[in-house]
Amino acid sequence: MFDRNVQVEKSNPSSFWISYADVLSSLLIIILFITVYVIYELMTTKRVVVESLDEITQAEIIRREVLEEIKITLEQEGITVEVADNFSVLRIPETTLSFESNQYFIPVEMEADLGRIGEVLLSELMFENRSNYFDTIFIEGHTDIRPSRRELGNWGLSTFRAISVWNFWIENVNRDFEILSNNDGLKLFSVSGYGESRPSTLVQRTEDDYMRNRRIDVRFTLRKPSSLEYQGILNLFESE
Repeated sequence: MFDRNVQVEKSNPSSFWISYADVLSSLLIIILFITVYVIYELMTTKRVVVESLDEITQAEIIRREVLEEIKITLEQEGITVEVADNFSVLRIPETTLSFESNQYFIPVEMEADLGRIGEVLLSELMFENRSNYFDTIFIEGHTDIRPSRRELGNWGLSTFRAISVWNFWIENVNRDFEILSNNDGLKLFSVSGYGESRPSTLVQRTEDDYMRNRRIDVRFTLRKPSSLEYQGILNLFESE
């Protein structure tokens, strides 16, 4: 009897360590699964971000190409346009399109050039479905700093100038402007008016200064956040 008890007592420590080792093994397996899952999630997230960054970078390249090609094509025909705001805006300067003070009607003598701008713009957007890279293309109207006598003031006047350009393009160039849509199926073109809030000159003292600000800008906005935002996320991954 004595010997049997001693043997039992001797076997208990061994059983304890075997059970403890089993628990540790289970914990290690759980930790391993969690680690693998976290790594998988991080790699998946990084892949998505990289793909999104590639997409937005391609969109920025397309936007630049579209604006540069429009400018070159029109310059070859003697029509002046400008590319502004870091290759996001096609500016129609006062030498190509200028509104009379407090007016929003397209001057007859400038209709031909404005029509040609619309033709080239539409052609570039429809080429290889480039319109899919953009969220919205705004036709933006602007005024000089002098207050408008019209109802709604300079805000209304600038908006009506943008609407005049839009109406001219769909009525005299091509109705296809109306059917263009972005990748979400929403209408691609919109109009907006900025009044005197975004001048193109630092000072406005002469008639030439005023005329330069009575202008139209065509702004191309991309359908994704800027690449800088994605790059910031990628930098966080690289620092891990």
